[in-house]
Amino acid sequence: MKRSATLLVFLLAAWPQGASAQQAGDGLNPTQRHGRQLLAQSCGVCHLPPALNAKTYGPPLNKAAGGGDDDIVREYINNGTPRMPAFKFYLKPDEIDAIIAYVRTVPVPGAAPARPGGGE
Repeated sequence: MKRSATLLVFLLAAWPQGASAQQAGDGLNPTQRHGRQLLAQSCGVCHLPPALNAKTYGPPLNKAAGGGDDDIVREYINNGTPRMPAFKFYLKPDEIDAIIAYVRTVPVPGAAPARPGGGE
């Protein structure tokens, strides 16, 4: 059990988006960095894989979450869903906004990267 917990901490630190690391060249603003930290602390247990290629309890969080609608994501976080607890008494509105700001920076897995200038 202790080995599993150590592995989880290591994987979160090494996560490609740097879920718990504050990297200088990550392209995130301070709000998005704070959102990344909050997501790792409050949402990671269900939404971040505990090991490479492992399934998560909740869906992966990326810019397509909630159909790309911030209000829907905010509603889910505040009031929960049948499979997710509500966080309205745990997270402050500005913390929820920070999480959403970070999630909107996470690319959808398998999506083609945007091309400069929008060309094909």
